Formats: sequence, structure tokens, C-alpha cells
Amino acid sequence: MTLSISPSLVTNKNILTKYLNLHQPEDTVQCMYVWIDGTGEGLRAKTRTHPVVPKDPKELPIWNYDGSSTYQAEGSNSDVYLYPVAIYRDPFRGGNNKLVLCDTYKYNKKPSETNHRITCNDVMTKVKDIEPWFGMEQEYCLLDTDGHPFGWPKNGFPGPQGPYYCGVGANKVFGRDIVEAHYRACLYAGIKIAGTNAEVMPAQWEFQVGPCEGITMGDDLWMARFLLHRVAEEFGIVVSLDPKPIPGDWNGAGCHTNFSTKAMREDNGLLEIEKAIEKLSKNHERHIKAYDPKQGKDNERRLTGRHGTSSIRDFSAGVANRAASIRIPRGVAEDKKGYLEDRRPSSNCDPYSVNEVIVRTTCME
Repeated sequence: MTLSISPSLVTNKNILTKYLNLHQPEDTVQCMYVWIDGTGEGLRAKTRTHPVVPKDPKELPIWNYDGSSTYQAEGSNSDVYLYPVAIYRDPFRGGNNKLVLCDTYKYNKKPSETNHRITCNDVMTKVKDIEPWFGMEQEYCLLDTDGHPFGWPKNGFPGPQGPYYCGVGANKVFGRDIVEAHYRACLYAGIKIAGTNAEVMPAQWEFQVGPCEGITMGDDLWMARFLLHRVAEEFGIVVSLDPKPIPGDWNGAGCHTNFSTKAMREDNGLLEIEKAIEKLSKNHERHIKAYDPKQGKDNERRLTGRHGTSSIRDFSAGVANRAASIRIPRGVAEDKKGYLEDRRPSSNCDPYSVNEVIVRTTCME
């Protein structure tokens, strides 16, 4: 059930500015620890004061939280540990304050069930010499607090899809303020955001992160998602990463993943791309299970063979074919080098799981 918020509960952000402009002592840095909760999709955060500006995650202390309130522990043994792994500038507090992405570990110091970063990082370390690059295209939908798509008529539907993709005008795009604020916040934080655009369904948008090498792709995308939720929070808007937010004749939301190795990017790298696609074709089911948090159940609503998607049951590949599992961009085919695009990952995928399985299938025996 989605709870609507009374207008009286919306605070005045101008008042907050007065306090954020107060002088902050030089020996205090606010570090907001950010982590993935037990759903594998939700993000949580809390803040602590640190005496110096951290330059490396290892300089920050291990912390803990109540895992029984995040679907990660029993109340009788609820401590879950936070291990800092990446630091970003904080666009909300400014100054020397930081956002700190963290891994989660159980009471026995073993990775929690939703800590997929640890195995992904192990794989990326092993294949470092082949220089795996990733670029991920995060689609999402903006909702009112009542769960209705932002800008849609309350008692009906907008006009059919067609004019909204990369659209311009108040009758074609909804929520551009959020998109622009998020873009600038990502740039300030140090996330390698590459671009953004309005998507096919009204109130649906996309941002791209990359190219990033190795584990950085997952780190940057998770933090970019966190920033998106926080920015939208300030506008009183909800962000949905559901792969099929609106049933019926409306586009779903994915997280198309572009991948290449050093060999693919060199002359005649198309041969390496084709070899990788052949390996991917033999592991379709394995990838589908890794491409959404519910092992394919979420993607089943989206990968129908319609609305620019392939069928979840069949593997396919083609040049410039957006209805294929794997697309080779037209420019890549002409240059005979570059990258491939895996169009199967869902909008709510864990990028660590996606990137790990792609590398395991294409680059490791």
C-alpha cells in the first residue's frame, strides 16, 4: 500500500538553508554511510561525525546498524556491520562532508546475503589485465506520493506513447527539475554520469553512468541511485525502479548494460565481441536469474518481446536491433570494434551481479 503525504507535512527547504549555511568547525566532517538493505533494492543511510576529511575508505571506522529493521537480521542478534568501500562528495551538505558507500557484513563477519559486491570485486580483480569497461543505462519512473505517475491525469491516462521520448514541452515531459538537479548532484559527487534523456513513457527518464572500469561501475550506479532518491525526496516525488511500473501498453524500465574488454576496443575487436555473444547465448537462463533481484520474476513482466524488448525465454542478437537480447550498435559494426549492449538487465537489477556474471561468462572459463 502506498501512503500519500499530507501537504502540511512538507517542510520549507528555505528554512533548512539557514542552518546549512552555519559555519561548520574544521575538525568535524559529516560522513553519511550508505548501504543496500535486505531487499537487494532499497538503500539506507545514516550519518556520523569524523574528525578529519577522509581520503580513503580505509581511514573511516567500521560501523554497525540494526539489521532487524532492514530485513537483514533477527531482533535477538541484530547488529550488521558497515565496511566503507567508496567515498563521494556530499552535494546536499557541501563543504568537506562525504557520502560513504558501504559493504554489509553479518554478526559473524561474513557478507550479508545482499552483499554482491564482494564476489564482483574478486572477479574484477582477477580480470584486471583485460580492462573490462561498463556503461549502464538506468531507466526509472517518477511518481506522486500516492503512487500515480507524476504528471499523469488522476482519473485517466495521457496520450499514447510517441511524443515523449527525448521530448520538449510541458505537455510532453514531467519532472525535468528533478533530472537536472540529479545530474548536477552526480557531477559534484564525483560519479561518472554520462548523460540523461526523457524516455518513451511519460514521467519515465533515463540516466547513463560510465564508461567505468571494473568494480567502479557498481559503486557509481548505486550511489547515483541514492542521489536520485534523495533529490526526488526534496521535491516531494517518489522514484520507482520497477521494471514494469504501469501494466498494459506502456514501456517497461531496464538497465541496459554496455560491456567491452581491451581486445574488443582494438582493431578487429568485433571478432571478440562475436565470441562473447556466442558464450552469452549458451548461458541465457543463468543471466536472466542474475538480472533482477527476484531471479527473473520481475523481468518476466517486462521482457515480453514487445515495447523494445526481447523475449525472456529466447536469446537473440543483432546489429542495431533493440528487440534483441544483445545489440551490436551500428557504429560498432561499421568500425569493427567497440562494445556490446546487453538489453536484458532490469531497472532494479544489482549492477554488481550483472557485471560479475557478464565477465564470468565472457572472460573466465
